[in-house]
Amino acid sequence: MIPQHVMDKEIQLSSYLSGLGSLAVAFSGGVDSSYLAAVCAKSRPLGTTLVTGCSASFPQRELTAAKELAQKLNLRHILVDSEELGLPGFSDNPPNRCYICKRELFGKIMRVAAEEGLAHVAEASNLDDEGDYRPGLAAIAELGVLSPLRKVGLQKEEIRLLSKRMGLSTWDKPSFACLASRFPYGEQISAERLAIIDQAESHLLELGLKQVRVRFHEKGKMARIEADEESLARLFQPDIRRSVAEKFQSLGFVYTTVDLQGYRTGSMNLTLPMAARDSQKAS
Repeated sequence: MIPQHVMDKEIQLSSYLSGLGSLAVAFSGGVDSSYLAAVCAKSRPLGTTLVTGCSASFPQRELTAAKELAQKLNLRHILVDSEELGLPGFSDNPPNRCYICKRELFGKIMRVAAEEGLAHVAEASNLDDEGDYRPGLAAIAELGVLSPLRKVGLQKEEIRLLSKRMGLSTWDKPSFACLASRFPYGEQISAERLAIIDQAESHLLELGLKQVRVRFHEKGKMARIEADEESLARLFQPDIRRSVAEKFQSLGFVYTTVDLQGYRTGSMNLTLPMAARDSQKAS
């Protein structure tokens, strides 16, 4: 049973979206953007276009899933090349890396919206996103991009509940962030390194693990695996452990480690000075 106050948020969201003109929605196919797209499909299907950014940091499996869901929702879907590796400073992986990326991506989505005659651009961050170091939110605010889920106060678990009620297959999809987030700040990012992380995480998923991250450390010598509780237990099964060790060694990692704290969002942000994190949260 979904609490009434959560249902009320969906009603507010639908009403808000219905009152907008035509809309371009930044669509990754994750839990949040899929829910936002589904509500748009119900409340304003003819005025919504989904836009997905394609880049080396966005795995093919995620792009394929996004395409399939857009088709199921019967919404127009446009792909744009994000090209963040070509942006000045991005590959150096500074603390504002996400700002650089979001500024470029949403600039392109806004150009698509202008070309297609769409009145607004929206994205799907939720209320929980305001509690971590997320410089990309500053770029979103600067560009005037709408954040409907945050506007009505929806949190991640509430979005999952409402997604399940709507019959969306993404309701229990593991959280995903772009592959660039697997690198400590200051560690160089390249297309080759992103491909290595993609292969490593794909292998873990093929072995039946669910919520996983492979963090890239010490100039590629060490992989640090984060996983949910169920997946942690699975990792230590002898056959799974051997398979992971062999695969990661073939990818060039000298050491493969498992983080005993398990999966958690924003773990790379712990390496930032507290002042830098606090300044972004206050902005």
